[in-house]
Amino acid sequence: MNGASQAGDRFNVMENEREARNIANKREQLAREQGLRTQKHITLDEIGRRIAIGNFQELNLIVKGDVDGSIEALSDSLIKLSTEEIQVNIKHKAVGQISESDILLAAASEAIVIGFQVRPSVNARKLAEKEQIDVRLYSIIYDAINEIKAAMEGMLSPEIKEEILGTVEVIEVFNITKVGNIAGCIVRDGKVMRSSKIRVIRDGIVIYTGTLGSLKRFKEDVREVKNGYECGLNIEKFNDIKAGDHIEAFHEVEVAKTL
Repeated sequence: MNGASQAGDRFNVMENEREARNIANKREQLAREQGLRTQKHITLDEIGRRIAIGNFQELNLIVKGDVDGSIEALSDSLIKLSTEEIQVNIKHKAVGQISESDILLAAASEAIVIGFQVRPSVNARKLAEKEQIDVRLYSIIYDAINEIKAAMEGMLSPEIKEEILGTVEVIEVFNITKVGNIAGCIVRDGKVMRSSKIRVIRDGIVIYTGTLGSLKRFKEDVREVKNGYECGLNIEKFNDIKAGDHIEAFHEVEVAKTL
């Protein structure tokens, strides 16, 4: 035998070695093909869902371990980490050391090799280095689950969150030749920054969203103006500003998603 048997395997006695070898080779090939088909079959509904999400990713894994029970427990836990954005696929799972064939399969399927209480052979280690395959070795199941989960959180696209910086009220509008309309304002809440994105609100309705063209205190260009202070500003590509408008200053920040 060239590997460890699986729990529940039966031993059959054949008439001669040739017949036994032929049957063993056929069953080995079938088992290998079955291992490659552990990925869930895609359906039209699944395709539509993935297209609707628009940012679907897959994490392919090959799991090797010391005993069947550990492999099944680890594989089931990893599959349960799947989310709407990331699908975890177990491309192959088996008992025994990490072999060259595992590394070749990982290279072909763009998978990460997970070893639980096993180590790669010398040749497999060299091949993994050559093919730049990520081989992760663990002795505690929870360590493997937590590390894969952390990696998946890194794969998730960051969530864009909007932060309101402040609100500015337009008191008076001045028309400056070759410049356009300049709004004389007072900051009613928070602050406004030169780099802020802004939206113009008139009677509670957003009529324009853009960026500031300038921000001044008296005649000086400034980086920010705080609550209670007056300022002058104009808005890039927007000239229809009126007294009584409110300008909301905001910026967008990326927030790492968690599972």
